[in-house]
Amino acid sequence: MPRGTPTVIPDDGLTTRQRRNQPVLAVHTGAGKGKSTAAFGMALRAWNAGLDIGVFQFVKSAKWRVGEEDALTALGELHHSTGVGGPVEWHKMGQGWSWIRHETDISDHAEQARAGWREIADRLAAQRHDFYVLDEFTYPLAWGWIDVDEVVEVLGGRPGRQHVVITGRNAPDALISAADLVTEMVKVAHPMDAGRKGQKGIEW
Repeated sequence: MPRGTPTVIPDDGLTTRQRRNQPVLAVHTGAGKGKSTAAFGMALRAWNAGLDIGVFQFVKSAKWRVGEEDALTALGELHHSTGVGGPVEWHKMGQGWSWIRHETDISDHAEQARAGWREIADRLAAQRHDFYVLDEFTYPLAWGWIDVDEVVEVLGGRPGRQHVVITGRNAPDALISAADLVTEMVKVAHPMDAGRKGQKGIEW
């Protein structure tokens, strides 16, 4: 809700303004559609607020051009030319595996995922961005390619006011426990249940 009133006021010694300005770690998980869509909706709000945005996709192939990438990249270019909004960087981390694990070259994919995480950890330490989208990041965590405890420690200790949104199914319990905002997408119905393939403008 806009300017919502908290149901609990903690006795933490912070003012309302200080509490409002704390960084947010959000997790969008569950089997339903909309996890990434919601994250990129938040990124649009962040861009409008002038925040520096870094997007890191861990699953979608480097060959894919999804609509949200084109839109946010264009907004980044608009910022560069006019100063409106905030800067945007978009990175595809890894070799394009999906939540259906491939049986070949698993070690290569795992190393690509670890390299991507190392890059993000370095950027967090340097406070490179204000708003991070780690799209489909739960999969390399769930598969054991990246250490969950390390991720939780790095995210929990990130300096400054860096917001992080993580998407993907099967988010590990430790990540959910560490998050400030957790949303589980529950599928009630989907066009694919009726044999309909994904559509441009809906799925990408």
